[in-house]
Amino acid sequence: MVSEIKSIKNYPDYSAGSQVRNFIVDWLNWMKIERNSSDHTIDAYARDISAFLSYLTGHLSFPPEIEDLQKLTTSDFRGYLALRHNSEISAATLARSLSTIRNFFKYLDHNDIIKNAAIKNIRTPKQSVLIAKSLSQSDVRRALDLIGKLHEIPWIAARDLAILTLLYGCGLRISEAISLNLKDIINKDSIIVTGKGNKERLVPILPAVINTINYYLELCHYPIKDDDPLFLGAQGNRLNAGVIQRQIRKLRALLDLPDSVTPHALRHSFATHLLSAGGDLRTIQELLGHKSLSTTQRYTNADITHLIKTFQNTHPRA
Repeated sequence: MVSEIKSIKNYPDYSAGSQVRNFIVDWLNWMKIERNSSDHTIDAYARDISAFLSYLTGHLSFPPEIEDLQKLTTSDFRGYLALRHNSEISAATLARSLSTIRNFFKYLDHNDIIKNAAIKNIRTPKQSVLIAKSLSQSDVRRALDLIGKLHEIPWIAARDLAILTLLYGCGLRISEAISLNLKDIINKDSIIVTGKGNKERLVPILPAVINTINYYLELCHYPIKDDDPLFLGAQGNRLNAGVIQRQIRKLRALLDLPDSVTPHALRHSFATHLLSAGGDLRTIQELLGHKSLSTTQRYTNADITHLIKTFQNTHPRA
């Protein structure tokens, strides 16, 4: 059973009347229970609404009540977006903020709480299509060779190696990897991955990946049963993503890698290297759990240098 959100006390930046705060809790619960949104998504929505209401408190000179939200004009919404834009956040983050606000006002409208047509007049900021950043195959090898030597405790070093091998070998998001339970490994040749929107997919797992996981399980200080988290922190609880992010920052410094090298870069590398080896987009889309093929198509630009080099080396007129 999905646990309900009781309050928004974890977001002290909320500046709003108590009635507005109660409607926010109802909306977040609706998103979590009815729309099956993940905890990560709920947290992002909550932070976005927190930032918007904090802006309104300064803009209006008082914490907004529900009737104040009904009176907001197009200029009020545009003023918030302009402020966020000037703070140099990315277009993607700005678009997500606007989507969150629209979602909240749509919820208020559908439940006959208030109606505000002004939000419908705000256009979503254009986003540039980003080319996924990936590592070269040699950099991946260097990273995997070193990650298992960074921690002085053997089982933790083995855990970090297993996770990075899994990210690159299966193309998982870091959130997907640390959410795995032991039972999600099926017959040693595939895993059940729970992605965005709690959508499950079956991903094949290479022997090299399963070997690193088995080595970690052999060394782990804590007994891990089927329903237990696969990857544990030092205290025996489910591992936090920040631990792996910190280890990769160490890798960057030691290997002189760019700041773009993150846990997600290993997922990008998985897709880019598959594409370079002749993998088709539809298969890669399924492996990554992308809802839209257009998201996967970004990887066709990511390895353009490789394609140009191949063309120059093989075309008779090159």
